[in-house]
Order: sequence, then structure tokens, then C-alpha cells
Amino acid sequence: MLPPIVIRLRGGRVIDPANKIDTVTDLWIEGGVIAALGDFGNREADETFDCTGKIVAPGLIDMHVHLREPGREEDETIATGVASAIAGGVTSVACMPNTEPALDSQSSAEFVVQQARRANLANVFPIGAITKGRQGNELSEMGGLVQGGAVAFTDDGTPVSSAEVMRRAMEYARGLGKAILSHSEDLELTKGGVMHEGAVSVRLGLKGMPSAAEEIMVYREIALAEISGAHVHILHVSTAGSVDLIRNGQKKGIRVTGEACPHHLTLTDESLRTFDTNYKMAPPLRTQADIEALIDGLKDGTLSVLATDHAPHALEKKTREFDQAPNGIIGLETFLPISIQALIEPGHLDWPRMLGMMTIAPAQVLGIDRGTLTPGAVADVTVIDPDVEWTIDPTRFKSKSRNCPFGGWKVRGRAEIVMVGGDIKQRKSPLA
Repeated sequence: MLPPIVIRLRGGRVIDPANKIDTVTDLWIEGGVIAALGDFGNREADETFDCTGKIVAPGLIDMHVHLREPGREEDETIATGVASAIAGGVTSVACMPNTEPALDSQSSAEFVVQQARRANLANVFPIGAITKGRQGNELSEMGGLVQGGAVAFTDDGTPVSSAEVMRRAMEYARGLGKAILSHSEDLELTKGGVMHEGAVSVRLGLKGMPSAAEEIMVYREIALAEISGAHVHILHVSTAGSVDLIRNGQKKGIRVTGEACPHHLTLTDESLRTFDTNYKMAPPLRTQADIEALIDGLKDGTLSVLATDHAPHALEKKTREFDQAPNGIIGLETFLPISIQALIEPGHLDWPRMLGMMTIAPAQVLGIDRGTLTPGAVADVTVIDPDVEWTIDPTRFKSKSRNCPFGGWKVRGRAEIVMVGGDIKQRKSPLA
């Protein structure tokens, strides 16, 4: 039997937010797990990478990804989705259940896990549907979903409109030790809407979706979390009011967390003046005041997670008439540089804070053993060049879809080496 391979990442800035580590040192990997930071005795490496000037971090985790398989493979497959993840430095994704059929049974969760194993790139953690068929009426086989590999529950893409059904879901999820991930939207208020309701929608003559549609449901979810004792995580927070509600809930000791997406930190409803469907999403792009509130929420810890809401759509769907085009954009391959541009470059967050929101924080929400460089942990590692400049070109993405609003943006920062379980899945430049 061959001895385990030893890999040395030499001289990088090792940032491990889980352990509050930020220092220039060596990271050693042996047999697919983190072996040591700094000194590793007299061991010699089978392979050494010079990471001088680079950031060595836990593999990025995106807990809000739509992989579309089964049922909508024209948009994305698990194989193309995880290839896109690796290209963006993401070693673990949690996939949403709005597939066709929905991920609402043990066998459907097992299918996702098996397809991910076949692709052999990023880790994939399925999120189970809260209700059967995501219809909002009858609870799914929540226990069976967990046995099949599901790590949380949501009906993302649509809300659970019934407060009674959501309360029961929270109670079951609490018993299973899993979080409920809420798509917070009052469908009666957003019906027919194609963008944020405000001055811009009035000028464009387009029906809007008011901030209140999100905030009403965020308030409900926090109230239900309080009476059930469950952990509720608010997906794709987009309004200042939602941030305030989450902040106040946390002050009361309620188990509520929230996430922000890079597009909601960088784009406003003014973008819709172009009528480019790549700016059409749900929740919609809001105002500059909402962006500032989201950033404040990240700065004070109200929002603990960064996630992409990667939502691929085939070209023929996104090129329909504006009101007929589906909502959503892809984000895995722009996750890191757009977050850097929104948060690091303006000085809102430093690298340890931002990377914590892309590693250990989502891991804690999902209850998965990832997001850390603790010795003995699985060696999911992303080596980042924080200074490399490049231009976003969606035609070169690994994703099957191209619905990206950031094409042509000049950005800084890129994942150079990506390792999953100690196996090198990407190497963009010769760092040896």
C-alpha cells in the first residue's frame, strides 16, 4: 500500500476564520486532510506549491445554488454546475430543490449525491424541499431526506405561503437538527412584478415588486422561529427593512440568520433601464439605500453569509420578451471577484471577515464539516491570488448558461489552486 501523498503550500497568507488564523506560514496536507500549519517535523512534501503573495483559505462554500438537474438540464447539470463552482474557487455547494421533480424524497436527495460523486469535482449537499412538490400544502419526507443526504430544508423559488405549514416544518426541522431556509416573498404583492417597485419602475412603466413583499414574510419567519425554537435562515436578503428585522430578531435571541448576494451589493434597479433580462431576478435589484443597509448588515454581523443564488437559464429563455423571461443570474464564477469589489476594495470588510462569510458561516448554518483548516479536517482548500486583474467573459464560463450581468467588468482576485479532499481540481497558473 502506497503512503499518503504529502502536499505543501509554502509561504502563503493562511486565513482560517474558523480558528481566527491570519498569518504567513506553510499549510501541509497529507492523505486528503489538513496535516499541519507551519512546522511538520522533518517531513518532505511529494509536491510543493510556492504561495508567496497568495491567500490560502478553506475551500469556499456557496450554500445557495441551483443545479437544475433533474428536469432542466438545458440550463445546467450537476456536472457543469460543479465545474463552474471549481472555476470560481468554490469547493462545496448546497443545491436548491426546485428541480423537476422537486427534491422532496430520500431517493431524490440520493440521486443528487450520486451524480455529484460521478462528476468528482466540488462537494454537493442537497437541500430538501419543505413541502411535497414544493406546492406548499403537505410536508415532504423530511426524515427520509436527511437520510438521503439533505442538510437543510427550503421551497426556494417560491415561499411556503401557509404559516401553519411553515410552523410545522420548523418544528420538524428543529427535531432533526436542521435549518429552514426561507424564500421570503408575499406572492400576492409580487404577482406580475418584474422589478423593484419604486421611482424607476414608475418611470419605465413596469409593474414592481415592493420591499414590503419580502419584509412581511421575513417578519413572519422570525415570529415562527421564536415560537418553534427553530433556526431560520433568510435567503437572498435584499431590503433595508429585512436587515432591520433580522437584527432585531437576533437581539431578542431568536435563531435567525441571513445572507446577502453579490449582485444585491453591486447593482440597483437603475440597471433595468436597459431592459436587459440579465438584470431581472427575484428578489429584484433594489436601491442604493438598500445596498448600503445590506453592507451595514454584513459589517455588524446581522448578515453572516455570502451566497450567489446561482440561477442558470438557457439563452433561449433569457432572450424572451422582458416580462416573459425567467428571473435569475449565474454567479459561481464571479462570486469571489464581485465580493472583493463590493466589500474588500471599498474597505467595508477585511479578508478574514469576508472569507468567514464564504466558509465557516455557511458551514455552520448547514451543519456540515467543511470551512476550516483545522488539522484533521477534510482538505478543501482554495488558493487565491488577490491581485490578479482580469475581465469577466461569460462565454468562457464552465456553466452551461451565460445569464451574467457582469460581462466586461474589469475585476481583481481569482482562485488559482482549488483542492477538494486533497485532490487538485484546478490549477490556473504554475505556482510550484
